[in-house]
Formats: sequence, C-alpha cells, structure tokens
Amino acid sequence: MANTMNTKKIVCLGGGIGTVNLIKGLKTYTRNITVVVSAADNGGSAGRLRRLYNIFPPGDAISCLAALTEETNGELARLLTYRFPGNRYAADNQIAGQKLGNLLFVGAKEVTGDVQKGLLLLEKLFNTSGKVLPATTDALSLTARTIDNREVEGEQTIDLGKYKGKRILEHVTIHPENPSVPKEVLQAIREADLLIAGPGDLYTTILPVLLIPAIRKELIDAKARKMYIVNVANKPFETKGYDVAHYVSAIQKHLGSFPFDTVIANNDFAFPIPRKYKYTYVTIPKEKSPCYRFVVKDIVDRSFPLYHDSKKLARVVLEHI
Repeated sequence: MANTMNTKKIVCLGGGIGTVNLIKGLKTYTRNITVVVSAADNGGSAGRLRRLYNIFPPGDAISCLAALTEETNGELARLLTYRFPGNRYAADNQIAGQKLGNLLFVGAKEVTGDVQKGLLLLEKLFNTSGKVLPATTDALSLTARTIDNREVEGEQTIDLGKYKGKRILEHVTIHPENPSVPKEVLQAIREADLLIAGPGDLYTTILPVLLIPAIRKELIDAKARKMYIVNVANKPFETKGYDVAHYVSAIQKHLGSFPFDTVIANNDFAFPIPRKYKYTYVTIPKEKSPCYRFVVKDIVDRSFPLYHDSKKLARVVLEHI
C-alpha cells in the first residue's frame, strides 16, 4: 500500500484538529499531502495576531505543519505548538497564551513578505511531509444563522456559543462571499488523486473552505476520488443532535449539491464521552443513501472518543481510494 500511495496526491480541505488527526495517519504512507486551511479564525491567540498584524490567522496552519513534521521523537512538533503560559484571550500585544509556531509564522511572513512564502519557509525549516496553503489570504469573516433564526457574527462567537437562544446552527455565510484564492490551491485540487473534507467543525472550519466559490467549483468539477469524513462526535453549539445524514444535508444545502462520492463514519460507540465536554456521538442513519458510497468502521480514538484514531482513519481512507 505504501509504495502505491507514494505517487498519490492527497488534498485535505479544513485545517482544524480533525484534519490534524487525519494527516498524522496519512503521512505514514505519503509525502504528497496538501492541506488547505480555513482563514475564518478570529478567536484565541491566532485571532489576536490576526488583529495585531492584519494577517492570515496562523493557528490551524501551524497545527497542520506540526502534524506533518518528519521526525520520530516529536520535539519539533512540540516546539511549534508550545504555548506560552497565560490566557489565550489576553491583550493582542501580549505574549501570554501565544503559540510559538504562530509567532514564527509572523516572523516568516515578515521575512519573506508573503503568507504563502512564509509557510513554505517553515515547511523547509521543519522538514514537513507535505505542504499547507491558506484557502484565501483575504480577511475572511463568518455570519451564522441559528435554528431559531438568530444571526451570530464571528467565528469565535459562533464556535463558543456566546449568544442567546437555541445554540444550534442552520446556515453559515462567508464575507466576502467571493474571496480570492491562491492559484496553488486551485492547482492542487485539479491535480489531486484524492480530495478529503473533514473531519472538523462543520460550520466553522469545513464549510468556510468549501463555500469559497473558486474552491467549490474546482471541487465539484474534479475527477478525483472525493471523500467526506464525518466527525466522531457532535460539538455543542454547532451540530447538536446531528446524525450522518444531517452533515450530508448541510453540505448539500450550502453548496447546492453534495460533491463527495464516499462518506466515512465511525460506528464504535462503546467508549463513554466524558460528560464535562457535553459532546455526543454522531449516529448512523438507518437508511443508506444511493448517492454515495457509505463506509462505516471503528475509527474512534478509544483514549479520547471525541476524535478519530489517526492510524485507524488513515487505513480506512487508503482502503477506499
């Protein structure tokens, strides 16, 4: 499998912790991984740097670079993701709570004069198994509508449920609605053998990438195998009560079609999710859709069942390419 996969070009669309877990497993089989990360983050330490320096929010990009480092002891990954003591939501110009990799990104961007060149410099320095690209370098923001028709602005507010009413989302919109996309992103999608969206926060990580018109068009037109990986668990304030069909329906509603030919979901619910997280497992609908191949496997991380097991997930993906 490994020899065959070395020639396959894989593009992952998303960028959050779900994508991180996915690429940790995939990098065992191939170095041809491109991650297209969301640019909508405006919270935490990355949001602080976004406001302070008017830059692309580097948090997800740095986490993905750390996951792609080619090393066995993990020291470089830990260096990139090291967070200085203090509050992540401190004043924008304070180092408290900042992630070292985010600060390195700011420096790399300033040295090279460009977001993409800055990421490329970090890829070389940390010898990554693939590359990371921003979905857009425009200043992207989000507006969401809840199931009780309440409008919520900003990724952080949406993500943390910092609003009143029924905190379950119905729709999300990006602003600007048609941001520019780096040509390297569009080329990577066109040349891909496998396109993967998810796992990750549906409304605040995945859809902010897929909704960009140029990316949506290339995704729909692409001849590659296209997979959507459903989350193991539902996040409060975002997808509460969703089963697999709800995820598919939400993507279809936002994009006008469901462009993926394969859907991968977890079916092992034996390990209790700690109550303090207020997450619940994503369940499997009784009826299967004829519109896509539905792959259901044990892919949960048994030690922390909010997420996928990287090795299990990679094996399932590669078995169905």
